[in-house]
Amino acid sequence: MKAVRNAPPGVEVIDIDEPDGDGELIRVAAAGICASDLSYLRWGSRQIAGHEFAGTLEDGTSVAVEPIFGCGACAQCERGSYNHCERGPTGLGMTDPGAMCEWFRAPRRAIVSLPAGIAVHDAFLIEPATVAWHACHMGPVGPGHRVAVVGAGAIGVLAALSAQTLGADEVHLACRHPHQHQAREHIGAAEPDGGYDLVIETAGSESGLHRAVELARPGGTVVYVGIYDNITWPHGEAFTKEVALRPSLGYCGHGGRREFAEAAEMLAARPDVTAMLVTHRFPIEEAARAFEVAGDRSHGVFRVAVDIQGDAR
Repeated sequence: MKAVRNAPPGVEVIDIDEPDGDGELIRVAAAGICASDLSYLRWGSRQIAGHEFAGTLEDGTSVAVEPIFGCGACAQCERGSYNHCERGPTGLGMTDPGAMCEWFRAPRRAIVSLPAGIAVHDAFLIEPATVAWHACHMGPVGPGHRVAVVGAGAIGVLAALSAQTLGADEVHLACRHPHQHQAREHIGAAEPDGGYDLVIETAGSESGLHRAVELARPGGTVVYVGIYDNITWPHGEAFTKEVALRPSLGYCGHGGRREFAEAAEMLAARPDVTAMLVTHRFPIEEAARAFEVAGDRSHGVFRVAVDIQGDAR
């Protein structure tokens, strides 16, 4: 079967054996490319790429897959915190073979059936949507709360949408590029001013983190989803304002519900947002070009899709 393998500084399309072993066999429809995939290349990964994906089971059921599996047996996994798995969560595309290939085997516990309203070729967006949804749950969000998001890539837009869905009184989104401003207007957010109960930092940059602390009210919370390397931490302002800084790692389950399923329902209710965020599509044979476009901000990219099974355009 065809698969896309990391071959730093780019990727290559190769033929590999179909997956065997345990788990449900999934015919992959499409996979997305995010900043983590590009980071894995910089870090030298040579695994099969891809952790945002969806497809169909052998009986034809359309599904998306949580790429953070966990072992399924430790105390953390049993309580739903598989992002804190005691054996270490899976890292598809980095430490484990990813799903940018024609067939993939996943544990039953990681599979979510698609709700009506989201097409299987677009359902890879559920993964970044769940990252955004989890970040909202890490801080105060709901009626009576003001929320700002710094960084208006796909996860930033989805974080703003998540905060709106969860009932925040005000949701504002900081943007830099023209297509991001258009997305902000589309979802009905505004430019941030200050004094927020919760600020979600999705840019993964030093400047973004400093801006997030600046926007938080005294005693507010900053949740960050990015991984920072060798940055100056905004300790001074965070200290004087007593701002809580909280990392947000992937997603999990809570109260008997999986955040992945909740985010899927949010996207299914807003097909207009899904259509806006999938900005580019390429067949698997053109995966190298897809990665080039995903890494070039001049293209107005939110998410690039690699269509594994046919062309969804």
